[in-house]
Amino acid sequence: MIASSKTGLKSNLSKRFPQGFLWGSASSAHQVEGNNVGSDWWSWEEGGCLESSGVACDHYHRFEEDFDLAKSLNQNAHRLSIEWARIEPEEGRWDGEEIKHYRQVLDSLRSRGIKSFVSLWHFTLPLWFAQKGGFEKASNLKYFERFVRLCAREFGEKVNFWITVNEPLGYAWSAYGVGFWPPQKKHLASAFRVYFNLVRAHRKAYRAIKGVIPRAEAGPALNMAAIHYHGKNPLMVLGVRSFERFFNRSFLFLSRGFFDFIGVNYYFHHDLSLNSFSLEVNKKLAEQMMLMEKKGHGSFFYPRGLYEVLIKLKKYRKPVYITENGIADAKDKIREKFIVGHLSWAHKALGEGIDLRGYLHWSLTDNFEWAFGFKPRFGLVEIDYKTLKRRVRPSAQVYAQVCKTNTVVSDVQKPA
Repeated sequence: MIASSKTGLKSNLSKRFPQGFLWGSASSAHQVEGNNVGSDWWSWEEGGCLESSGVACDHYHRFEEDFDLAKSLNQNAHRLSIEWARIEPEEGRWDGEEIKHYRQVLDSLRSRGIKSFVSLWHFTLPLWFAQKGGFEKASNLKYFERFVRLCAREFGEKVNFWITVNEPLGYAWSAYGVGFWPPQKKHLASAFRVYFNLVRAHRKAYRAIKGVIPRAEAGPALNMAAIHYHGKNPLMVLGVRSFERFFNRSFLFLSRGFFDFIGVNYYFHHDLSLNSFSLEVNKKLAEQMMLMEKKGHGSFFYPRGLYEVLIKLKKYRKPVYITENGIADAKDKIREKFIVGHLSWAHKALGEGIDLRGYLHWSLTDNFEWAFGFKPRFGLVEIDYKTLKRRVRPSAQVYAQVCKTNTVVSDVQKPA
């Protein structure tokens, strides 16, 4: 039973979601497929910078098995990414076999009645593109636009929703601001340049998709956080308010007119103070988020924050999909409570006018969690990395009932 942190009140409620609501899970190519040898991340791993992703979950060869699991858990939607480094391993050379592979993947979802959310960029870059400067150079955006146009032509009729870019601000900060992702730069101006170039990349991608498939639905997946300041310093109040707007909604402001839906990735909240409002805050928060199971899950388990994020999207009058939301919980002790709590607050936002149409849990299976390697366990399905055997966790069965009944039933926080 989850008590409100402000009132301590509890209520037992049954919350039904609209007919046609999409329930599913999410993944990304590099994190699950394995042997993504043509990417900048693979090169970085091979250089000894971190744990190697290796075969990851071998989803590249086991996607049918994984989609069978998703179907058995009553999921009707799935988010995946198409790996640019596989499709275009060398500049200007398209790999027909890889194109065929992703067509088979998408057909596999369609045959199971599972709708697809396809991400065209989920952090990794073809090595040749990274060596040209990646998204740091505006002159490189034409290469991404060309890749997107090819994907629209090759996969268009098989894709339900197109996600142009994933967490652009998080990537810019991690790779160029604090430098714990490749190319490991620590240069504030570069971080902002990459971020704004990703906005431009999104706009170009949106146009490219619409040029091939005019009725396509396309939008970004944005990392958003509940951001609080409990002090009374007027400058801090103004600063935190501005920071919250920039962090959560600057991409939407800069992309107005260039998205059909909004994808929300929600994991944690920021409690900012004079001591924590620094250039290192995101790095520290990300480290704690990924390792929270080791530290008792910390203060990042804050379901109300999802409501706080969603309700501020009402003014955009666009469909909203929760494209990522999950917790690292190897022992599966609180994932059930995490899912139910967040869905309860999402339902409140829906009841207050947010056009929420789907929820994709991160993730279907355990996977390679970037700079944190295989240690964090986010999967509804556990992976034994020695044998690659899949095992459905108990919390996945709880979520499966939500997917089946379109209803969340639990003791939940009573909104303050």
